[in-house]
Amino acid sequence: QVQLVESGGGLVQAGGSLRLSCAASGSIFSINTMGWYRQAPGKQRELVAAITRSGNTNYADSVKGRFTISRDNAKNTVYLQMNSLKPDDTAVYYCRAEDRIGRPYWGQGTQVTVSS
Repeated sequence: QVQLVESGGGLVQAGGSLRLSCAASGSIFSINTMGWYRQAPGKQRELVAAITRSGNTNYADSVKGRFTISRDNAKNTVYLQMNSLKPDDTAVYYCRAEDRIGRPYWGQGTQVTVSS
């Protein structure tokens, strides 16, 4: 089992920045890909960014050039640096980890609110 705890959400004005963190514990040796998803009210949960253990990254088109995902394997933590935030980025952000056989694990979510 893998446990994920997110932190770093909050309220920010448009154009501002936030950094989310997600710390993994438990069977961390089994974790391969880690990533961030978000879900806005009335919308489906969507991928924001993901990073493999080796550092390969993938971003949603809507956040390319504004968000950066990074990972510290020694600390079992993944980060999401969010710059130039827009009101459309308002959502609950969830950390997700996937183990080597593809099982997903989710954090509890952290609210990000961007005011215009």
